[in-house]
Amino acid sequence: MKLSIVVPCYNEEENLPLILKRFSEVIGERDIEVVLVNNGSTDNSGAVFEELLPSYPFAKLVNVPVNRGYGYGILQGLKEASGDYLGWTHADMQTDPADVVKAYGMIDPAYPRYIKGNRKGRPITDEFFTVGMSVFETLFLGARVSDVNAQPNIFPRDFYESWDRPPYDFSLDLYAVYMASAKKLDMVRFPVRFPERIHGESKWNTGLKGKWKFIKRTLEFSIKLKKRLRHQKEGR
Repeated sequence: MKLSIVVPCYNEEENLPLILKRFSEVIGERDIEVVLVNNGSTDNSGAVFEELLPSYPFAKLVNVPVNRGYGYGILQGLKEASGDYLGWTHADMQTDPADVVKAYGMIDPAYPRYIKGNRKGRPITDEFFTVGMSVFETLFLGARVSDVNAQPNIFPRDFYESWDRPPYDFSLDLYAVYMASAKKLDMVRFPVRFPERIHGESKWNTGLKGKWKFIKRTLEFSIKLKKRLRHQKEGR
């Protein structure tokens, strides 16, 4: 089975050499395609991609001229992916590309699965935040979800092709996990380490203000999703 893993990159010029080198070390002879998305970066990422990509035949580049959101960048990468299984992970090196290889080893063509990391080694405040959001979403949406933003996410192509109007922002992780639960896709979780960033800053986890913005955005999407599902059941 071929796996295409999308890596959205927004102003990650310092991390790009690290993540490409790490993917090169761990992929080996496995049939894994890395789809890097230059998601409207305003730093020197374009020049870094141009210089480095010829040395990594497993990688391809998708350019998004203007950043329209984390989820939008991932969706553009998924459109260009060629794998039987698809997925995404982050470019910030807080998720080791070796975790993608671990997930690849869990793919079983006979039993379609949604394979997802389960973060370990995080600060207690971040753990508390994640548990609280997981409990709320499980109760509100009526589907079991936990550690929604853990990486990587890997799933069969036909699951992705069943999506209807997925969100363009950070809610894409929640949407994908919810859809997997709703479609009763076998969910396989495995532990992943989540260290501090080596370079750059988080695009959303920037303290209490950043968490509040994330919570507000997630609640707004959850309400819209629940309304949409109710309308679909009512045949509207």
